[in-house]
Amino acid sequence: MKKYLTKKSVVFSLISGAACFAFFGVSFLLDVPNSEYIASKISGSEDNIITPEEIKPAHIKTPPHVRGIYMTSWVASTKDWRQELVNLIDSTELNAVVIDVKDYTGRISFEVSDPKLQGIGSAEKRVADIKDFLDYLHSKNIYAIARISVFQDVYLAKQRPDLAVKRSDGKTVWKDRKGIAWLDPCSKEVWDYAVSVAKETERVGFDELNFDYIRFPSDGNMKDVSYSFCQKEIEKSDAMENFFAYLKKELEVLDVPLSADLFGMTATNSDDLNIGQVLEKTEPYFDYICPMVYPSHYPPTYNGFKNPAEHPYEVVKLAMDTASGRLIAATSTPNKLRPWLQDFDLGATYDAAMVRKQKQAVYDAGLDSWLLWDAANKYTHAALDKE
Repeated sequence: MKKYLTKKSVVFSLISGAACFAFFGVSFLLDVPNSEYIASKISGSEDNIITPEEIKPAHIKTPPHVRGIYMTSWVASTKDWRQELVNLIDSTELNAVVIDVKDYTGRISFEVSDPKLQGIGSAEKRVADIKDFLDYLHSKNIYAIARISVFQDVYLAKQRPDLAVKRSDGKTVWKDRKGIAWLDPCSKEVWDYAVSVAKETERVGFDELNFDYIRFPSDGNMKDVSYSFCQKEIEKSDAMENFFAYLKKELEVLDVPLSADLFGMTATNSDDLNIGQVLEKTEPYFDYICPMVYPSHYPPTYNGFKNPAEHPYEVVKLAMDTASGRLIAATSTPNKLRPWLQDFDLGATYDAAMVRKQKQAVYDAGLDSWLLWDAANKYTHAALDKE
């Protein structure tokens, strides 16, 4: 049965000496609502209640240098496998983990309490013990980052095809070469859905909200695509900046860091790469910028390299040097940069030496934070320094 506190019961607890001491002792340690918060709830009608959903979750502060790995929601639901990754973090220089909350499928990886999200039905009980798992991570001082795929969303596009990117006929849902549908980047309803997912994510205890696929689609028949909600004259980068500004405004109340995953070449390209991502139009709205500078994802002959994947140090160093300079020129700070690095074989074999070259490039660019990506969640232990 759902438990809650009425204002009368709160007042009674506040005038009870022993209960007051116990409550505020726990409040101080666990960052649950304090006396000022509860006092604010007492004003108004007597039947106003404080529900468990209103209690602010405990968060840990962002480490000075974030060094993390990616974990799929399926791995997070597999206790043995996730424990192996926790042990890896616990025994090395790592101090953070990025966990899928909503991946390309559009399914939310845990049960939700928001009635609107419940009505959409996108939640799956993949990680049944999400709150307990986050508490466990926090007990080890591991920073928990939630990854939310925004516009790449198979589920909602199927449930609400009116919100999806369309083919040029304006009716048929467009799909990329992998058969994945996308949501219209200019739809206010899609923006609000992303905000709702983000708020639900913070509520269960994640320390930071990381947004991925915050761009227009690519890798498909781009001559047969249309956007029902976008004004014809608007530039893609302006449309995305409008979304970023909206996201920041709506989520400021959460008081947790926001981070953005950007295509790797946004670090060196000044145009929007036809996907709407421009570094200078993104950084004002996020606490951290995470360019995906995987060397294997750069085109042949990039910077004169026949195969950029074979040059991890040079590719990452150029990207971070350039991005740092651009942020300084924009009166921002390079400390916002937290690149995704490659720990998977593509274009070349990425052994410990190859991963370490990327880390060194980050350090030589004057930066300290990075994240490792491997879709299979099998990381190169020898590439990590011991704690």
